[in-house]
Amino acid sequence: MDRRAFLKTTAAGGAGLTASLACAPPGAESPSGAGAQGEIPPFEFDEVTADDLQGMMESGEHNARSITEAYLGRLEAMDRQGPELRSMIEINPDALAIADELDAERQANGPRGPLHGIPVALKDNLDTHDRMTTTAGSLALEGSIPPRDSFVAERLRAAGAILLGKLNMSEWAYFRGERATSGWSARGGQCKNPYALDRNPCGSSSGSGTAASANLCALTVGTETGGSIMCPSSSNGIVGIKPTVGLWSRSGIIPISHSQDTAGPMTRTVRDAAILLGGAVGVDPRDEATSSSEGNFHTDYAQFCDPAGLEGARIGVARSFTGFDPRVTALFEDAIRAMADAGAVVVDPANLPQAAWNDELPLLLLEYEFKADLNAYLATLGPDAPVRTLAEIIAFNEANAELEMPHFGQERMIASEARGPLTDEAYLNAKRTIQRANREDGIDALMDEHELDAIVAPTRDLPWVTDHIKGDRLDGGSSAGPAAIAGYPDISVPMGFVSGLPAGVSFFGRAWSEPVLIRIAYAYEQATQQRRAPTFVPTLG
Repeated sequence: MDRRAFLKTTAAGGAGLTASLACAPPGAESPSGAGAQGEIPPFEFDEVTADDLQGMMESGEHNARSITEAYLGRLEAMDRQGPELRSMIEINPDALAIADELDAERQANGPRGPLHGIPVALKDNLDTHDRMTTTAGSLALEGSIPPRDSFVAERLRAAGAILLGKLNMSEWAYFRGERATSGWSARGGQCKNPYALDRNPCGSSSGSGTAASANLCALTVGTETGGSIMCPSSSNGIVGIKPTVGLWSRSGIIPISHSQDTAGPMTRTVRDAAILLGGAVGVDPRDEATSSSEGNFHTDYAQFCDPAGLEGARIGVARSFTGFDPRVTALFEDAIRAMADAGAVVVDPANLPQAAWNDELPLLLLEYEFKADLNAYLATLGPDAPVRTLAEIIAFNEANAELEMPHFGQERMIASEARGPLTDEAYLNAKRTIQRANREDGIDALMDEHELDAIVAPTRDLPWVTDHIKGDRLDGGSSAGPAAIAGYPDISVPMGFVSGLPAGVSFFGRAWSEPVLIRIAYAYEQATQQRRAPTFVPTLG
């Protein structure tokens, strides 16, 4: 169960483009029929990888500037024209100048590494200290330029990546209202699913999923608390890695929960995700959780991409997740057979207890930590911050309800503001209970019992039709809950299609097991080759 399901449970008992593109009317809809397949222009870099781009720059066929110009042109054609995907909130006005600098450096000294000159787009909750803003999609933070880069942005710049822009997202990472719509923000409008424009891209890393899938950027970065990398990766037919909490620093990222938050790669291939993952690791004094990564991280995760990685791997099939469309379940059975055919030892079933992620305690923990962590983040913006507390954000939304709340309210924020300090026994008990249930008594115990290398399950049910009246459909199955609550790694890989809509399969396991999971996920990807570029049809009927 992902964070959307937490909300459901509680309710019952997330070239020409400039920063001004963000000012389109909130919630504006595309013209009927926009984005038909015949209107999509060809694109030279469709489905290219980071390795492909490096090869082009090495041969002189392209350089960082021409690659960046091509992606800016693609964004111009696809994000506010044609299918109007609305995946990007603003473009880095310095992107081409940075590309020129990196080209000069390559010519003089050679590349810094596999990310040198590669355009990477960041979700709009990762701080950058440049001419871009960081707002979590909210008008309350419009114009906010943080005093320094997030650690992730800092590390990616150091690796030679070109930070292309800020991606649209479910506003406040979906932690605002009970009847929310994924992929909608007041600044960015409604992000769309590129496989069928009336379908939802899921969230909260909606723009990251859409932009990666639609080839609007080479690589993207999302964030997750409880499914916000996994769900949009599955729904947009891409690869997503939610790392172990602490592998990537959270400093300078607009938070929900210090117990569960992490940023991570969202790309079209496992190898691209592995390359991006290694580019942002490191111990950060601003995030205590990263101290545990010392000795557990690798700067090169691509080394674990082994096409024979399933041979002898012990894979536990988690069948305790329910609510999936039968056709998704059928794809999952095909995936299990493909793993066995590739040499995996399949342990079926290998079920986790459901109680740990299927009650109200996970949401209670998020409500407590959201207030504390968001207020701490806002304090880092200094005295000139547009808003300084969660209470001020709530007041801003009320005062600007026509722009901020045309579709849904802010019940989650209000509930969080009512919570007490992190010394409350209710919070401490919730944290102890759910973490132990999903770590020692959950994932760790199951893997010990069956001597597993990974646990596998369908990632998420099929994308639903976007509905601003009723909000998201929360009845579909998801396997993101246990790894999210435990703070353990999870990788989603394309598993196949149902009537043109993508579905993913997830591999998750122990803390710091990214090398093992990447090896298994890569071998599965290479054996099945289920990734297909999107079609941009208006509707599937």
